[in-house]
Amino acid sequence: MVTNLDNNTTGGVHPLKFSLWLIIISIVMMFGAFTSAYIVRREEGNWLEFDLPPIFILTTVMIVLSSITMQLAYNAAKKDNLGMIKLMLSFTFIFGVIFLYGQVNAWGNLVSNNIYFGGMDSNPSGSFLYVLTGVHGFHLITGLIYLAIVLIASFKYKVHSKNMVRIQLCTTYWHFLGGLWLYLYFFLLLNH
Repeated sequence: MVTNLDNNTTGGVHPLKFSLWLIIISIVMMFGAFTSAYIVRREEGNWLEFDLPPIFILTTVMIVLSSITMQLAYNAAKKDNLGMIKLMLSFTFIFGVIFLYGQVNAWGNLVSNNIYFGGMDSNPSGSFLYVLTGVHGFHLITGLIYLAIVLIASFKYKVHSKNMVRIQLCTTYWHFLGGLWLYLYFFLLLNH
């Protein structure tokens, strides 16, 4: 039996939405643990102070823009504006890729300033920065993969007002990733 993603026979929360919220909660707990460990370890001393890579400003702008275009795609789907869905999802994907490219450049900036991950010559402050940005980057890659799936579905006319679950899930996860980056960026600015 084939069912539409929007059908919910139980009358409760859609199982995919419930699963996504469980994933989001676990990611929040993980980053809560990371940032708590960061604060505790920083207070122990032997903490190298260095400037955050300047490209973080650009990557922050990119993730905010991508969240805006993702919301515009969602709004277009509710109105069955199929051309706008494709355009805004494409922009979201491009901004996400630019964000990741910027993060890789930030790591290059860190290496050029002799700030490494782990090893005898490294300092825990650099290692924490690599972990925080790297794990977020991993989750953003998973978001880009799902975004690509939704984008392909939009070109097959499978994203519209009567079939919203895909784009709802994608929008929720994408906004979460954007909010998570803003939290990490401001956390690092205040605690670095």
